[in-house]
Amino acid sequence: MLRINDDAPNFTADTSQGKINFHEWIGDSWAILFSHPKDFTPVCTTELGYMAGLQPEFEKRNTKIIGLSVDPVGSHSKWATDIEETQGHKVRFPMIGDPELKIAKLYDMLPAEAGETCEGRTATNNATVRTVFVIGPDKKIKLMLSYPMSTGRNFDEVLRVVDAMQLSAKHKVGTPVNWKSGDDVIILPSVSDEEAKQKYPAGWKAPRPYLRIVPQPK
Repeated sequence: MLRINDDAPNFTADTSQGKINFHEWIGDSWAILFSHPKDFTPVCTTELGYMAGLQPEFEKRNTKIIGLSVDPVGSHSKWATDIEETQGHKVRFPMIGDPELKIAKLYDMLPAEAGETCEGRTATNNATVRTVFVIGPDKKIKLMLSYPMSTGRNFDEVLRVVDAMQLSAKHKVGTPVNWKSGDDVIILPSVSDEEAKQKYPAGWKAPRPYLRIVPQPK
């Protein structure tokens, strides 16, 4: 079972933009891998269209987007036409073809006994292939979100989480409940008071010794 902070499994696969080695494709960027149980499914069509519209925001954050469906790449290209026509955004990120279910199994979204082909499988058979993985430049899994087929994913939340994780990585701060960019943040417990005084000479609010609140670093 994959967990947060595990290495993201590497793979080589065909995509709608050519063959890639996943880790090489990520490079020094952050990455979002989000999966779909089947092409031409209604909820996923809306999701792919929305992510296509959000792509410039992720690019500002040095974050690449890549989709995955167990269908072949040729099917993805036809689906992309439907997505653009119905959702108003052209899909410019790559879509991985996984017709042998290898990547779905590698990422623990399908069991080993699921077979070796997407032929004859329905979206219901692949219901567990509905996960968002956020992967850091260190190629470690930073976040996993799994959704049922009937519920559209909230990609504004994924954008918010990327902001929070990048802020934490740079400044050693945590983000409180319902945090939005620009809100106050929390100094992590791993940062001593002495170290915190160097970074925040104006001090901080501390309703409890372990709860040190400061404005979001610039």
